[in-house]
Amino acid sequence: MSNAVINKTGLILASASPRRLELLQQLGIEPLVIVTDLDETQLAAEHWQDFVSRIALEKARAGFALSPGKLPVLGADTSVIVDDRVLGKPDCTESAIHMLHLISGRCHQVATAIALVLPDGTSLQAINISRVCFSVVPDDFIHSYANSAEPMDKAGAYAVQGQPAAFIERLEGSYSGVMGLPLHETAALLRQAGIAWYDASESE
Repeated sequence: MSNAVINKTGLILASASPRRLELLQQLGIEPLVIVTDLDETQLAAEHWQDFVSRIALEKARAGFALSPGKLPVLGADTSVIVDDRVLGKPDCTESAIHMLHLISGRCHQVATAIALVLPDGTSLQAINISRVCFSVVPDDFIHSYANSAEPMDKAGAYAVQGQPAAFIERLEGSYSGVMGLPLHETAALLRQAGIAWYDASESE
């Protein structure tokens, strides 16, 4: 018996990120979207891997609590890590400038955790950690980019799919993970949960 393609209401994405929605659509999935409002403050002495994993799970659980039909809910969280310190989203232009200076001319890590809460309330989790290396970013670009709207909802104050890509010398890991949803880990989690995201009958 063939697996069914996941239908438009078969999965909930607990995220306001248009990039995560686009990445799921790349897999052929059209999820329902539920936006959650959480306190995303890192706890004292909380390691960044624990932090990003906890927030992803909390987002998925919050989405599950709001889901109309108790459908599986996918949550995700992305953090940029410099010197073992989490760079979140900038709250002002000056903060964005500071973050862009921190990543200029060096390598940093990008961690994206995903969590899938199933209809019975159990959960599955995974994390992707990639390494992004920037050449020296000119000051005039930093100030111009920081004054645009793009950095303000991005971890580390940059979008890998935006203008800063011109200064990325290399990326080791998952491009989609740096964007905000690692497709390899996401597809593996869906398979583990028995959720089909493609039509297996086409290969028969």
